[in-house]
Amino acid sequence: MTLPRIAIVGIAIESSAYAAHKADYRDFPVLTGDALFERYAFLAEGAPLREAAEWLPIFMARAIPGGAVRREVYDDFKQRIVAGLREAGPVDGVYFDIHGAMSVVDVDDAEGDLVTAVREVVGDDALIAAPMDLHGNMSETLALALDLPTCYRLAPHEDAWETKERSAARLVEWLGRGDKPMTAWVRVPILLPGEKTSTRVEPARSLYAQIDDVEKTPGVSDLGLWIGYAWADEPRCHATVMVTGDEIDVITAEVERIAGELWDARDGFEFVGPPGTLDEAVESALAHEGEKPYLISDSGDNPGAGGSGDVTWTLARLLGKPELTRADAPVTYVASVFDHEGVAALASAAVGSEVDVTVGARVDHRVSGPVRLAGVLESFHAGDPAAGRIAVIRVGGIRAVVTEFRKAYHDVADFRAIGLEPTEADIVVTKIGYLEPTLYDVAKGWTLALTPGPVDQDLERLGHSRIVRPMFPYDDFAERPDLSAAVLQNRRYVRGFVGA
Repeated sequence: MTLPRIAIVGIAIESSAYAAHKADYRDFPVLTGDALFERYAFLAEGAPLREAAEWLPIFMARAIPGGAVRREVYDDFKQRIVAGLREAGPVDGVYFDIHGAMSVVDVDDAEGDLVTAVREVVGDDALIAAPMDLHGNMSETLALALDLPTCYRLAPHEDAWETKERSAARLVEWLGRGDKPMTAWVRVPILLPGEKTSTRVEPARSLYAQIDDVEKTPGVSDLGLWIGYAWADEPRCHATVMVTGDEIDVITAEVERIAGELWDARDGFEFVGPPGTLDEAVESALAHEGEKPYLISDSGDNPGAGGSGDVTWTLARLLGKPELTRADAPVTYVASVFDHEGVAALASAAVGSEVDVTVGARVDHRVSGPVRLAGVLESFHAGDPAAGRIAVIRVGGIRAVVTEFRKAYHDVADFRAIGLEPTEADIVVTKIGYLEPTLYDVAKGWTLALTPGPVDQDLERLGHSRIVRPMFPYDDFAERPDLSAAVLQNRRYVRGFVGA
C-alpha cells in the first residue's frame, strides 16, 4: 500500500495594522525536519496519524502576535517554503498551518498570497488543509485555494492542538477517499474584538457548542466559524462561516443556518469580563476584599492580540497613583514593557540596589512617552528564550517588569519564572484581553481595562478605512444582509458566488 505524501508548511502570526512593532526574524522561531515533527504530538513516532501518511516536514515559522511582518522576512520564508516543496517532489496533500490574520508590509491578504505560491508548486490535484485561529480572516483567494479549512472552537483557544490534530485527520481521511470535498461558505458583515466574542459567555458559547452535533450530520465533514480579526484593516476582515462535506444541499443549509444565527445574535455580544477605565479598575482592585489577586487587563497593548508590547500608558498612570507607590502600598505586579537599552543599563546594577532608568515607548510612543522607573532592582534574570533578560523594579507597592524583548505575560508560569507569585500579589496588571486559563483560574476579581493602544477595544477610535462597508457595528442595516451560501470545490464555484 502506497501512503499519501503530505507536506507540512506554514507561517503564523496575528498582526495588528495599528501596531508600531514590525515582526522580524527574531520574532519567528523556525522549525524544519525532525524539529517540526516535534511541534505536533499527534505526529510522534508510532502515532496512528504519523503511520497513516508519509509526512514531509518542510518549514514552519510562528511568532507571538504583533505588527505586520517585514516584507524581506516574509519573502524569505515564502521562498524557503516554495523551494522545499519543489525539492520534495509531487505531494498528495499539504498541511498548511497558519493563523489567518497575518499582515505583511505592502502585501494585502498575506495568507492568500502564501497559499497561491504553494498552489503553484503542488498543483490543483493536491488537497490543502488549513487549521486556523477563529480570529483569522477568510479572503476569497484563501477560500478558493483551500480544500479543508477549519478553525478553533474555543476562545481562549484551549482546543488549539485538538483542532490541529482534527485538521490532519480530516486530510488523511479525504486522501483515503480519493475524492474532493465541497465547502459552503457565507461572509457575515460583523467585525468584533475577541473580548466580545469569547466562548466562555453567550452568545458565542451556544453558537460554537452546536458544532459537534452539526458534524454528526450525514454529508458534513467539518464546520468552521471565524469571528475574524478586528485589528487588521483589509477587505478580508469580517466573520465567516464554512461547512465542508460531500452533500451540497446539506452543507448549504447548515452554513446558512449558522450564519443567520450569528447575525441574529450580533447585538448580544458583550465584553467577557467586567469592563471599565483604568481608574475604575484600580478603584475596584483597591476596594476588593477577600482572597487575592485582583487582575487588571491592560487590553489596549495586549501582545497576545497584536499589541506592540512597549506602550507605557498604563504603567505611567499607575506610577502616578500614590496609593500604589507608597511604601506600604498593596503589592502590584505590572507586566510588562520591553526595552533593550533600559535592560542593558540595568545589567551592571546589583540586585537590591537603587536604580533610575527610563523605559518603554521606543517602538510605540503614540499614546504615551518613555517612563522613568526610580526604585529598587528587585531581581534580574537572563536566558528567557522570548524575553531575553528581565528586570523587576520595585517602586513602592509596584513591581514593574521590564524585558529586553517582547513577551506576553499570559500564564502564571511567566510570573513564577521571575520570582513573582501571582497568588501572593494584591493586584496583577498585565497586557492581555480576556484572561488565559491559568490567570483566569487564580483571579479573585477582574476588570477588563479599556486602555488605548494598537489593539484598542474601541474599534471606531482606531479608524478602519479599508474594511468593506456596511459592517456591524459601524453601520446600521435597514434590512438583513444577504447570507446565502456560495459552494466551492476544486478551486471553483459550483453554486453561488461571493466575489472580491
